[in-house]
Amino acid sequence: MDEQPQWLTPVEQDAWRSVIRMYERLGARLARCLQSESCLSGADYAVLVKLTGVPDGRMRHVELARSLEWEKSRMSHQISRMAKRGLVVREECPEDGRGAFVVITEAGREVIAEAAPRHANAVRRLFIDPLTPGELGTLACPADRIVEHMEKQS
Repeated sequence: MDEQPQWLTPVEQDAWRSVIRMYERLGARLARCLQSESCLSGADYAVLVKLTGVPDGRMRHVELARSLEWEKSRMSHQISRMAKRGLVVREECPEDGRGAFVVITEAGREVIAEAAPRHANAVRRLFIDPLTPGELGTLACPADRIVEHMEKQS
């Protein structure tokens, strides 16, 4: 049985389109800044941030993919590209022959340490500066609620 679509009202459509437009433009600009200033793609940066945020800079391949909401094949290709550049390595999991860890290398740590301040400056320039502190809080609250809602649904 096909479920009938619940079309968006004009107010809902305007809000949705505004969020998408901001997300796409902000993501594209930040990715260009990363690429030009540090030779990292947005995907490289996302992986390195996740790995530097955990003890020993290591995560199971599948856990890393899940935390970024990426498909297994996308994660595999991304890790292969990063491993060729010496930013990460794959390590077999001794307890589970099927699983593998992704581990940040010293070169990966150096690259993210150099890129992070530049990225923070770009985030500030493009996202933080145009907003007041009150607007930032107002924006964070519904964003957190939407993420929480999605997590309950999966």
